[in-house]
Amino acid sequence: MQLVVFILVYPLLWLISRLPFKVLYVISDMVYQLLYHVIGYRKKVVRNNLALVFPEKSDDERLHIEKEFFKHLCDIFLEMIKTLGISDKQMKKRYVFDNIEVFKELERNGKNIMIMMPHYASWEWVFSLNSYVQSKAYAIYQTIQNKYFDKLVRDIRSKYGTTLIRTNGSRKIIEDAKKRHELITVGIISDQSPMVIKAKHWATFMDILVPIHVGGEELCKTHDIVPVYLKVKKMSRGHYQGTFKVLTENPKSVENYKISEAFIRETEKSIREAPEYYFWTHKRWKHRGNAPKEFQSKTTTSTS
Repeated sequence: MQLVVFILVYPLLWLISRLPFKVLYVISDMVYQLLYHVIGYRKKVVRNNLALVFPEKSDDERLHIEKEFFKHLCDIFLEMIKTLGISDKQMKKRYVFDNIEVFKELERNGKNIMIMMPHYASWEWVFSLNSYVQSKAYAIYQTIQNKYFDKLVRDIRSKYGTTLIRTNGSRKIIEDAKKRHELITVGIISDQSPMVIKAKHWATFMDILVPIHVGGEELCKTHDIVPVYLKVKKMSRGHYQGTFKVLTENPKSVENYKISEAFIRETEKSIREAPEYYFWTHKRWKHRGNAPKEFQSKTTTSTS
């Protein structure tokens, strides 16, 4: 059945990837009408998240963010498909890194780099970074249940030379790369909600106490990888700007979990600047109120 679904859907995806951007966004507008107004995909989750995070905003303000988010969600989904057919020239025009020298300087100093980013603005087109740098790129990702679509997503994301690695195999691959004295860049999205039973640290995210992922930080401290936050701004429809911010050049010297908390603080800044570009369909705050006693003093917002 998985193969049948893939065979039926793939030709449509291929056709969409060859369309001009103007036509692509007409389709995105139509998908928005269907997704938001007809299907109501995860509308309740988005609405609850916005009410939880922005209690100071009016209903009308939150509704505006909600609608703009769903429009953006449709855009980034179709932009991911467009990656199949986009040219290098188009990509460099549409996804710009405004301080690429920060990255290149780390490379010249022989530093391995971890790009830490949230589900914000565009995380699919960041793979075009390989067009500018010298290090071997890896990206940690979670598999998709349909193995054929999983392969398609891996093919799309590896278009510019990135090697995708599963979470449970990341440590060995990084260790092997270091043994080969291979200069590496590792990309990781770290804003998901971890399982409570596996949570090692809790911190406030948008003033709400929740468990946070610390796997990226642990890799940085173990293997002396420089953590770099990638701030992405949506400049206009289909145009993004990425800015690198080094969180620390000496991860081993930083107190445990401070790198992860620094990542959260940077993510918060992005969200507050333009909340409509955050991925609100995630149940990111579902574990609020379940923190162990030693962390509860960090709470700054009601968990009701």
